[in-house]
Amino acid sequence: MFTRSFTARPEHIDVMGHVNNTVWLQWVQDMAGAHWEAAARPEHAAAYVWLVTRHEIDYRGNVAEGESVTAETWIEGEPRGATSVRRVDFRDARGKVIVSAATTWAMLDRASGRPARVRAEVLEPFRR
Repeated sequence: MFTRSFTARPEHIDVMGHVNNTVWLQWVQDMAGAHWEAAARPEHAAAYVWLVTRHEIDYRGNVAEGESVTAETWIEGEPRGATSVRRVDFRDARGKVIVSAATTWAMLDRASGRPARVRAEVLEPFRR
């Protein structure tokens, strides 16, 4: 599992006084990218790139300016062809999951730009 903290800054806040949904989505993508950079084997990072094909986000709470969340991410289940599902949970200061995302990512061959079948050894460093 990979973790990272995010703190709500003034530009993250919407008219309701809490983090805007588009910011949560950006944080989901930031988590995926940071996890890939931190854990991917060098030969895989050089050979492949990932693109989102689907986001599904459940909002059960929110945070206001100055408050922080801890995000944790992992790969869930087995890959399906060129895709895999990444989970990201955001916990508030009390440890409660307030935002939970399941995103489907497609792995592409960096040189050709074509989808590449996700092999177990590519995902192994990212399992929970």
